[in-house]
Amino acid sequence: MKITQGCREERNIAVKQTAGRDALGEFAPKFAELNDDVLFGEVWSREGQLSLRDRSLVTVVALMAQGLTDESFRYHLMEAKKNGITKEEIAEVVTHAAFYCGWPKAWAVFRMAKDIWGEE
Repeated sequence: MKITQGCREERNIAVKQTAGRDALGEFAPKFAELNDDVLFGEVWSREGQLSLRDRSLVTVVALMAQGLTDESFRYHLMEAKKNGITKEEIAEVVTHAAFYCGWPKAWAVFRMAKDIWGEE
């Protein structure tokens, strides 16, 4: 068995994602179920097809492209760091993506990433 917190492997015991149910379980139960069981339970767990590290990179760029730099984006940046993305790598990814996603979006991501990775 694996222990996962959010979408990150830690030990060998399974822990179910509950963020959707915790935040929206009563208000939007189906959405919460899909978030926890399908998105994080099935999609993020497909490490044989794409590593958590790579999934984090894809997710960061996809959210950046949409301009979604809210608290959910902060969560994904923190998970990217936990999944092994270094400060140098996130800086390179965001710099590269800036030309495709937009310069102001890159600035917004850098402000948040600088806080998360700190001045390592």
